[in-house]
Amino acid sequence: PAAALPPPARPPVAPPARAPSAADRAYASGESAMAEKNYERALELFAAAWKESPGHPGVEKDFPKAISSLKAEGDEAFLRGRLEESGKRWSAALRSLSHPAAKGNSYSFTKNDLRASIDKLSANLMEKGLIEYRKGNLEAAIAVWKSILSYEPTHAEAARSVKTASTQLENLKKITQPK
Repeated sequence: PAAALPPPARPPVAPPARAPSAADRAYASGESAMAEKNYERALELFAAAWKESPGHPGVEKDFPKAISSLKAEGDEAFLRGRLEESGKRWSAALRSLSHPAAKGNSYSFTKNDLRASIDKLSANLMEKGLIEYRKGNLEAAIAVWKSILSYEPTHAEAARSVKTASTQLENLKKITQPK
């Protein structure tokens, strides 16, 4: 008689793939933003991943890289004379240094370095606006001062200057309009 053969072995069944967590999805989107050199967006997404999963290993690794890259973009913008852009990048880097994912990392700059760069930039732009104001170029002065507010919305001197020059500009328009 023929020996009974054991039934064929069934292939092992892999457990169903687990859907990526919200933290993993945010982190993956942050990686994509990094690849596109959109460092501010990457930091936002990494912060969202961290909020969902504090200590997320990918965020711990890439958050400091994004901050350093953002600061470097600010430096490059400054060298190219794109002052408003440099202020925006430096301010975003400065804000990000306060995030828990940034803690315990070494950077080639400090918060004080960034703050000093932003303050110096703002002082130079305030002076540039004042030069335009003294020449009677109120619109140009307002534009320069508004550029400060775009990266430092609490800059009181720039806000006062915009308000004063805008009021003067409106008054001049009223005076020079034909009746």
